[in-house]
This record gives sequence, C-alpha cells and structure tokens, in this order.
Amino acid sequence: MRGFIINIRKAKNEDVIVTVLSSDSVKNYWRFFGARHSILQVGNLIDFEEKESKKSFMPNIRSISHISFPWIFAYNHLLMWQNFIKLFEVHLKDAIELDAFYFELLLSVAKKWGKQNPKRLAIEAYMKLLDHEGRLYDNGFCYICETILEEKVGLMRAFLPTHPHCIYGQSFQKKDIFKLYNTKSTIHLNDKLIDKLYLILTKGF
Repeated sequence: MRGFIINIRKAKNEDVIVTVLSSDSVKNYWRFFGARHSILQVGNLIDFEEKESKKSFMPNIRSISHISFPWIFAYNHLLMWQNFIKLFEVHLKDAIELDAFYFELLLSVAKKWGKQNPKRLAIEAYMKLLDHEGRLYDNGFCYICETILEEKVGLMRAFLPTHPHCIYGQSFQKKDIFKLYNTKSTIHLNDKLIDKLYLILTKGF
C-alpha cells in the first residue's frame, strides 16, 4: 500500500499511532517502537504493509519504506508541506472511505513542491478541493448578509466571499478572487496577495 502520513500521535512507551491517507481511505495504524524510526514523519509518502492485530483494536503498519522528493531536505519547503498536509488530517478526521481525489491531489502537489511557489500550489490545490466537495461559493452574493457583492470582497475561512465590512476583514478585488475560483490558478495574483490568501488557508479547510 502507499499513502501520506498526515498525523503521528504518541502511544505507550515508544509506540506511535500513525494516520495515513491512501488512495481509498484515512486510517490509523499502530507502530511498535515507531518513535525510533526517522521514516515516520508527518508529510512523508510511504510504502507499507497493513497487518491486522489480535491484541490491538487497530491494524499494525509494517515493512515501511520512504518515497522521497527532491525538496525533502529544504527546511522551509518541508515545514510548509507538513503544515499544509496536517490540514487534511483535521478535515478528513471523520472519513473512513475516500475516493482517490485527495491522495492524487497531494501526490500531484508534492511532485511540484520544490519547483514552484509552495503557497501558490497550496492555494490552487485548495481551490480544487473546494470544487470537488461542492463548497466553492461563487454565486456573487455575500455569505453573511446575502446581498450582492461589489468590487471589493472580504474572505472568510474556506474562502467564502463577503462584504469586507461584514467581517471587519481585509478587502480583495472581486475580479481577482472570482478569477481564482473559475481558473483554480494563481498566475494573475501578485505575491503580496498570495501571502494574504495563504494565511486564510492555514486557518483550516
């Protein structure tokens, strides 16, 4: 099996509970002496075997090997990747079975993480996620007061558009935000705006 580690929690002694996002599920696995293994880091893509346990309520994870990416030793890229991938653990915590979209999205982004601006990649991936889940709110009305949006918009968590005064937040050009919704691309946005959008993204999916 293959999957991304999206969370690691300490268990007893040096054992850990590893949460893995694969192509069809999000599962928790027990790993004996996992604290000793450098392969077990949040964000890592791994090959592994699943073995049912007679002693534990969750399966064991065995025969782990790390599938690396060229940027893995670039500290800033790695830190941003780990922060980004942790958002999936919170978002998918109640999911049991998934379609392949989430795994394929992460795999696609990971392959480009060292070649392009990670913040742009994260925002573009998030747009695709919102669209996939039917949560891309682009009907031209304020999410708070439900009246028509004007030239300037504010953005809530999940990039929900509002009037800036409805959330006492920063304002963005409506045309820029709705172009992002429609194209799922950040090419038309400057880096200063990307920084602002990325901060909103980090609040959670």
